[in-house]
Amino acid sequence: MINDELPSGPSARGGPDRLGPPVGGPAQELIDSGFMLENADAPLLHAGLNLADIAHVIDLHERGVIPRTAAEKLMGVLLRSVRTSADDFPYDPAYGEPYNSRERHFTAQIGDDAGWLHAGRPRREAVRIALRLHVRSVLEDLVEDAAELARTIAVVAGRHSRTWLPDQTYLQHAQPSTFGHYLVSFAYPVLRDAERLMDAFAWVNTSPGGAGCVNGSRLLADRSRVASLLGFEGFIEHTRDAMWQIDGLVAALSHASSLLTTQSKLAEDLEIWASNEFDYVTVADGYSRSSVLMPQKRNPYALSIIRGAAGTLIGRLTGFLAVSKSPSARSDNLIYAYGEIPRALDLAHRTTRLTSGVIRTLTVNADKMWTALESGFSQATDLAEFVMQTCHVDYRTAYQVVGLAVREASREGLRGIDIDGTRLEAAAQQYAGISLGLEGQDLSEILDPRLIVETRTLAGGAAPSVVEAMAAECVKKAESLRDRAKAQRDSFERAEAALVAEAEEFVEESKSDDNS
Repeated sequence: MINDELPSGPSARGGPDRLGPPVGGPAQELIDSGFMLENADAPLLHAGLNLADIAHVIDLHERGVIPRTAAEKLMGVLLRSVRTSADDFPYDPAYGEPYNSRERHFTAQIGDDAGWLHAGRPRREAVRIALRLHVRSVLEDLVEDAAELARTIAVVAGRHSRTWLPDQTYLQHAQPSTFGHYLVSFAYPVLRDAERLMDAFAWVNTSPGGAGCVNGSRLLADRSRVASLLGFEGFIEHTRDAMWQIDGLVAALSHASSLLTTQSKLAEDLEIWASNEFDYVTVADGYSRSSVLMPQKRNPYALSIIRGAAGTLIGRLTGFLAVSKSPSARSDNLIYAYGEIPRALDLAHRTTRLTSGVIRTLTVNADKMWTALESGFSQATDLAEFVMQTCHVDYRTAYQVVGLAVREASREGLRGIDIDGTRLEAAAQQYAGISLGLEGQDLSEILDPRLIVETRTLAGGAAPSVVEAMAAECVKKAESLRDRAKAQRDSFERAEAALVAEAEEFVEESKSDDNS
């Protein structure tokens, strides 16, 4: 009969098997996918999980929620976990996510007393705290690295305030400038992204502790104790917000992506300029790689890494945003955050240090830059402005006259510095049938690229004195930012060390009481 072929029991009837813990172990497919994925992130969360658990036990004991004997046992196994590396800890996807592996390991050592860890706290809260503890450390690394990159860029730029360069747009000569003015333009966005990362750090450095699942816990009326023990600046006000919102992680990943995008722009320029066709710069041997086939090839390999890392972070930001658009109070976005955010920030950290090394050791071929500048027509804008002001014609007319003169000079194999008043007169007659009164006039001072750059004394201009002042200011800002980041790091490292010391003291006091 057909009915005999159907499964029987409450689950077949849509009964109560939908509620309560699952019966039996997880499916192998779930182990091989979800739990394997989460356990791969265990090394990133291990230290933070230990600290989160210790703070929770201290808080529970101080509130009289957990018996002292149970607290002693728990503190003992947690301190052993602190002294055990993530590689040596028995994380095993067969037992679920990392939190479940920890529970099983602790239960094997102290029995049901391990279950006190669950009082007033779901597993996700512990992992949320661990994630924030790890991310705040990685963010501090990245801020310090960004500050050092900005400082390095500014120092090198200051040295090249008189290294004359034809600045380019669309890879074509635009106006006379210097390599220092070009380079220091990258220090500013790096500093801005570093400041944004500091703002993201402020979001990360707040505690979700005591949030319960969504509405808090009556066992932990004061959420400030756990926050203080872990070195957080405070706790997240709304409990549901504390457990489920990830906008601050999106911001951190976005700012890191922006930071690397700036570096990628610089790397792409330098890769072009390091070619034989330009030969403006030479990337140091330590940041280059040879071809195994072509003996003459010397590839600026580090620049490829920088460019690729920027693309990778853009992809990770996009991917994280894609999984973050789920309904509220879902774990899927945070399951991926545990690994994606720390690894993305770590990639940004390593790449930023690489860029600093490239800039610090870069050889700038000043003679090549000057030869390119002298041989081109980047003076054309200044010449048109001279014609406008001296000959009292509108700028459009001056523009057309100079354009014609440049075209003819180029056809004849001449340079911008070779243009004279006679050539401008001929162009004016051709374009508008007018005389500019420049016949036979020497324009060498007007056309000297170095003198043109010296006139750019406006704020942000390319004049050497202005570039040197900007570079010095960027160095000052970078060093201040680096010191702020180090102070933050010292603060939470002291808090974490103090927390472990308090746990050790608790265990020692218990031993003394037992012996007395």
